Parts: sequence; C-alpha cells; structure tokens
Amino acid sequence: MVSIKDIAKQAGVSISTVSYALNGSRKVTQETTAKILAIAKELNYIPNAAARTLKKRETKIAGVFLTNYSGAFYGELQQGMLDQLAHHGYELIVCSGKESHRFLPEGMIDGAIILDANFSSEELISYADRGHKLVVLDRELEHENITQVLLDNITGAKLAIEHAADQGHKKLIIVTGPQASFDSDQRLQQALASAEKNGLECHVIQGDFNKPTGEKAARKIVESYSGPVAVFCLNDEMAIGMYNFLTKTEYRIGKHIHIIGFDNIEVAQYTHPRLTTIDYSKREWGAAGAEQLIKLIRKETATSKKIGVTLVEGESLQKV
Repeated sequence: MVSIKDIAKQAGVSISTVSYALNGSRKVTQETTAKILAIAKELNYIPNAAARTLKKRETKIAGVFLTNYSGAFYGELQQGMLDQLAHHGYELIVCSGKESHRFLPEGMIDGAIILDANFSSEELISYADRGHKLVVLDRELEHENITQVLLDNITGAKLAIEHAADQGHKKLIIVTGPQASFDSDQRLQQALASAEKNGLECHVIQGDFNKPTGEKAARKIVESYSGPVAVFCLNDEMAIGMYNFLTKTEYRIGKHIHIIGFDNIEVAQYTHPRLTTIDYSKREWGAAGAEQLIKLIRKETATSKKIGVTLVEGESLQKV
C-alpha cells in the first residue's frame, strides 16, 4: 500500500509537507500542493482513515447497532436516522453481530444508537465510562454519556387491551417477542396488568417478532379453539403470520379470532380485514435518536425522549 513516505520521496519534500498538502493546509504553497496531489493520484494513494481519525478525533460517522435488519420496521427507522444525521453532516453505518462491537472502542465511529439485545447493559456502561457517546432505544440506563429515546410501550399495550375489553372480549391471548427484548417485556407486563384490571382471562404464547412464530401461535390457538378470542400480537410481523395461517383454515379473523398488532407497518393497511394495531412514527423514533446522539457528540445537553403511540382501529377486532 502506498504511504505518504512514498509520495514525499517522489516529490522530494518532507513527510510533514505531504501531510499538510493532503489536508489542505495553507502552510504549503498552491504549486507544491498541486504537485503532491498529482503524485498521490498517480500512485493511487488511499488515505489511512484510522490515522486521520486519531488525529482529528472524529470520523463524521455514527453507528446504529441492530439485532437484525429484517422486516419493514427497520427501513423506516433507519431512514429517520439517515435524514437527521445527514442534516448535521454525518453518515450512518449499520452494524449487527458481536464483531461489530469493536467499532466503538477502536474509534471507527463517533457514537452509536443501540437497538440490539446482543449488547449487555454492562458493556454499554463500560463504553460510556471511556467517553463513548450512546443513545439507547431498547433499555433504560443512567449515565452522562448515554441518553434514551424509548417507545411508549406502556400506553400502547394499555390501549390495545382496553379496546379489546370495550369490544366485549373476555378471553385474551398474548403472543410475545423474544425474551431478551425490552419492548416485548414492557408490552407484555402492561398487557397482563391491563387484562387483570379489565377482568380478561389471559394466556401467553412465546413468539419471536417474526411471521413464522405468528403462524405457529395461530396453529396453537386453532387447535384449542373453544370460542371467540382476542389475540394481542406484540408486533405486526407476528400478526401478519397469523393472517397467513388463518386464511388457510375455516376460522375467520374478526369473527372467530380477533387480532391486535403493534407497529402499524405499511403492509398492515392492506390486510383484509384491516389489522387493528398500535401506531407510531418509526422515522420520528429514528430521527429523535440521531438528534440526541449529535447533541452528545457535540457536548450539548441531550434529553431522554418518549415516542407517542395511538390506536388504529380495524375490522380484525370486533364486538362479541
């Protein structure tokens, strides 16, 4: 690989002169700068990003760590981050998996947005202790270098269960997300509390926030069916999985099995009958996370945020 030493040797100047020229410093004349840039181009010189980062102590790149990328949910969330970061001259790198965790301690990014259960809270605190700036979307942490932008899962679950109760339902099944999910746990705990308050008989089926587990849950419900039942899927992906399975059976959504989702992903508006679900802006959530990260990086006051939710009524849950 070509280095600035090679450029300096061919240009007949010092290494520091080459460095100044490549960084646009006025300490070097325009004539010398032009000569050095021409040689760098001729030699196909590629700047060492890591070395430049160490010198400037910034990369102008933010990271978002996600458990996975699947589903329509993540696209809108990331777009909100991209738009907000671009407004401040930052780019976004999307990371997943244990190996990508080194991007923080190695200084490859200026800060990170976390929606990844693979990060332990202890690991995140250790990074924050070393000065790394973090915004968490999936947990509550107290640290001067961490702020949180969380979804109002409590209100969302309460709205869902109260709507089912208002429609006269007495039996409720909750299909959860993965056990490590902060959002799933918050929704589940509030749903259970609201079900008890409203006198609903409640059962829980373990899911994983994807369509296959929604299909499996639907199969279990059909196998033990004894009358109309409300089903609260803790995300829309699982609700869509239930639709996929139930359309192949004699059981009708909104008549035998009444479904409520959470997320209001784009495909939800095309379901038949229309899925009852909890709505919020994924782009707003992503943008708010990015905005708070920029504030942390710039050492401005960052504040915790909560993203509001509303109930979208559909024909998938009706009166009984």
